[in-house]
Amino acid sequence: MFTTAWEYDVPPEHRDVFVAVYGANGRWAAFFRGAAGWRETILFEDVDRAGRFVTLDRWESREACEVFLASERAAYDALDAETAGLARAEHHLGTFET
Repeated sequence: MFTTAWEYDVPPEHRDVFVAVYGANGRWAAFFRGAAGWRETILFEDVDRAGRFVTLDRWESREACEVFLASERAAYDALDAETAGLARAEHHLGTFET
């Protein structure tokens, strides 16, 4: 399993929209859903620090993720630009394999 993790700092006024967009049934998950090898998107909300979220995008392999992102780069970049204003900051935590 291949996982990529992102951390977001979300202002309170964007919380509900952020959760709707980045959650398991959100726009990002819908975008990935058609990809061969995509397994799930998980959204975590920090219980001790308001506005801190972490997403995990899980794929069956690194290759599946990379092939999809290469073939859908323009659509990925467009969705990223559309949703960029929801967080004050975002940080790629890393890519992991199990």
